[in-house]
Amino acid sequence: MSKKNLCIALLVFVLVSLVGNDCESRGSLDPNPVRVGEMQKEFRDLWLGHIFLIQHVVLYSAANDPAARNAADKQVLANAKQMANIFKPFYGPARTEKLFTMLSDHYGAVKEYSVATIAGDQPQQDAALARMASNAEDLDVFFNGINPHNLAKGTVGGLIAAHGAHHVLQINQYEKKEYEKLEETWSTMRQHVYVIADTLVAALAKQFPARFP
Repeated sequence: MSKKNLCIALLVFVLVSLVGNDCESRGSLDPNPVRVGEMQKEFRDLWLGHIFLIQHVVLYSAANDPAARNAADKQVLANAKQMANIFKPFYGPARTEKLFTMLSDHYGAVKEYSVATIAGDQPQQDAALARMASNAEDLDVFFNGINPHNLAKGTVGGLIAAHGAHHVLQINQYEKKEYEKLEETWSTMRQHVYVIADTLVAALAKQFPARFP
């Protein structure tokens, strides 16, 4: 082989190697959309369970059925634990437990508002709303802190604040017996929790692409 042909061959080899390595590098940085979709579906189901179970707590409270309400209450907290555990392989047990505490506080504020509404206690309703808003801010700080590049400040807080407002709307409609409006409210709540689930999992996949091979 002539010196000129040898140089060309070497140049081609280097270029092919660079292209191959670039493709491999890019591929390794891209999460598998199928795996991301699977986790989003799992998280959507848990969020759907969240609003479904809380709805039952509200109904049992209005019906003054403490036994049924307490059973549903335990189910809500078990669901919150499952939601937090989605993040355990990524962030570890300490942060997972902190997230569980905040999700439980979110539920506690919603339940407090429900009880206050049934009792017609406006000051307690206001306290519950303030607790709900504070919890949304806590969740925003938490997720922005653990994934700042993919969950900008205000992202999660805005989603949780709107979610809390949906709980409040539903509780008020039950109290006012506006049953014809509840179907639309439920549909809105369901679609919104899907957005929450998808947003959090998408951000997780961007932060840990290798964990979605």
